[in-house]
Amino acid sequence: MTNLLPAGYGGPSDRPRFPNPIPKLEEPPHISGDTSMRDTPDMSGDLDHRLKIETSEEEYEDSLLSDTSSEADEIPKSQRGLPVSQLPTGLCYDDRMRYHAEVAATSGENVHPEDPRRIYYIYKELCEAGLVDDKKYPPMVKMPLLRIDAREATRDECLLVHTRDHYEFVKSTAEMSDEKLIDLSDEANMDSIYFNALSYFSSKLSAGAAIETCRAVFSRKVKNAIAVIRPPGHHAEVDRTMGFCLFNNVCIASKVCQSDFGDECRKILIVDWDVHHGNGCQKAFYQDPNILYISLHVHMNGMFYPSGNDGDMFHCGEGPGLGRNVNIPWPTKGMGDGDYMYAFQNVVMPIATEFDPDFVIVASGFDAAAGDELGGCYVTPPCYAHMTHMLMSLAGGKIAVCLEGGYNFHAISKSALAVTRVLMGEPPDRVQATQASQHAVDTVAKVRTVQSKYWRSIYPKDPIGGIFGGERLHDIIRQWQAQHLYDKYKLTQLHIFRDNISKSFEQQVLATPNYETKKRLLIIFHDAPDLLGHYNGLSTQQKLHDTWLVDGAQSYIKWAVSHGFAVIDINVPQHITINDEDSPEYHDTDVEYASTMTDVARKEGEKLAQYLWENYVEPWDFPGGIFLMGAGTAFHALAKLVSENGTFLIPTHPIILSSFLFTCRPWSETRANTQTHPPPSIPLLSFLAQSLNLCTPRAKFAEEP
Repeated sequence: MTNLLPAGYGGPSDRPRFPNPIPKLEEPPHISGDTSMRDTPDMSGDLDHRLKIETSEEEYEDSLLSDTSSEADEIPKSQRGLPVSQLPTGLCYDDRMRYHAEVAATSGENVHPEDPRRIYYIYKELCEAGLVDDKKYPPMVKMPLLRIDAREATRDECLLVHTRDHYEFVKSTAEMSDEKLIDLSDEANMDSIYFNALSYFSSKLSAGAAIETCRAVFSRKVKNAIAVIRPPGHHAEVDRTMGFCLFNNVCIASKVCQSDFGDECRKILIVDWDVHHGNGCQKAFYQDPNILYISLHVHMNGMFYPSGNDGDMFHCGEGPGLGRNVNIPWPTKGMGDGDYMYAFQNVVMPIATEFDPDFVIVASGFDAAAGDELGGCYVTPPCYAHMTHMLMSLAGGKIAVCLEGGYNFHAISKSALAVTRVLMGEPPDRVQATQASQHAVDTVAKVRTVQSKYWRSIYPKDPIGGIFGGERLHDIIRQWQAQHLYDKYKLTQLHIFRDNISKSFEQQVLATPNYETKKRLLIIFHDAPDLLGHYNGLSTQQKLHDTWLVDGAQSYIKWAVSHGFAVIDINVPQHITINDEDSPEYHDTDVEYASTMTDVARKEGEKLAQYLWENYVEPWDFPGGIFLMGAGTAFHALAKLVSENGTFLIPTHPIILSSFLFTCRPWSETRANTQTHPPPSIPLLSFLAQSLNLCTPRAKFAEEP
């Protein structure tokens, strides 16, 4: 058989004449028999000449760019081999960091969540996975984790971040008696801190371990590394201990690297995925243009630790550091993989890529992991692995992962293992829950709008200079609704005369004329109408021609009026102003409205429902029955009304579709056979009609004729 391989591929000793040689085109084999191309002109004579692909040395040299050309200067020379991939991943772990413990012996539920065993279980998990060259656990990989020796951080290194007074205070604990240490831990200003005689040593060792881990990565002794360290540090502020933290490990390590490596390590990215906001990191670098701090954390309108508004999305840095602080504050617990992946893909990575850091440090708390009761979220090990994998694309792969929080031994061990495997080169496992929740989508959209002022890659852009002469579309729509409902059904406003009811409900309560004279009353609590359409992807501008107003409540009003119902229509705004001066939202100048998803704003709707019942419903008789309908988030106000007035109100016909429907009847006259659930196929209005035969009057109402 003819050898189709070119010269240079015949054996191991052969060398190709040129890089990536192309095989010489061979003449096709002869095909016997008649063909349909009998009369085709014979072109074989010059075929060899026209398809000749062999090139002389001179022709090949001439085809390359000259070394003196400007194009050649712009093309960087690629490195030979795989210089980074061949390096090991580093591991920093030291048993002596476990010396920081509570003085008083504790057990069971009294054990402090920042337990010394946290780092032991992580290290043990890495050993059992065969990733560590340990005496008890032989490695199962060709290149196990390279041990990085921990050391104590020096006084000067700690003072790069902390004040002298703070350093001397922590140092003084080493000389205190056990009784004094216990009393000190119980002081209110200590804020979730305990001490023993070795806390000072362990905290310096933790900070020093973070330093050596980062130095090993940046100097390319290892390609990347994980530091299994404690006590944690991201809550420790410049001048105080706080939240289990004494010295701020990642901040000290960042400053040391900037000092030791100069301009080569000028720009540092700190990504903090601990479930709590890293207030210490934020305050340490709030005015620093060279350190970008990004935190994903549960915020709950400042009601989650550390309380206050420092962790909200509007704290973006100040002075030269403006735009170098990015908070992604989750409004609730229960956030999961899809939420974190969505935030990473839409905020963290675009901003981080534009920042183009020289070095990446992860403040890696695992208390957002599924199973951690303190965090209450559901992030799985594969999600942590994927987030790590994305960050490894930055800074030439120079990334150091430093442990922060995480208090479930199983959760932190599995999460740390997943992160370490990815650092060592394994692809991350698949994430099962990939869909982001509405909480995440809304939060990320708001963060993008806020941060768009500082980053070219983030859209939509916030209107430059603010909005002049504008009005909230919700108010305009409600004015149109009021006029439209009056023109069609003569609905007019019911006035709210109580000062402690939110002003957001002004002009939001409408009723049919002489509603109190009707036999039947339908009360509808519903969310504001939806706007559906397209917006300009580069800005927050809406395309009015392609935007539609969807008001589902009007179909219920139309049906009810046509069947002789009296109607009270309550439109609950998506955001409600807060009148309570003790509420954190009331004092937050950056938050004018509180979302109806918050507990504080829900109470405003509940107060309105109770007010309307006492002043506009209870004084009148409706012998045909009272129907309560709640649509969307506004349903909570009616649920509260029913639960607190159970003697007179009892829900007998709940529908769980896009809306919730209740008929009201006296407790004593409720019958089991009337408590039926309609099948989903029955339309809501049809079921409302069927319910008319099941509604009985309240005890104090006159009997229905």
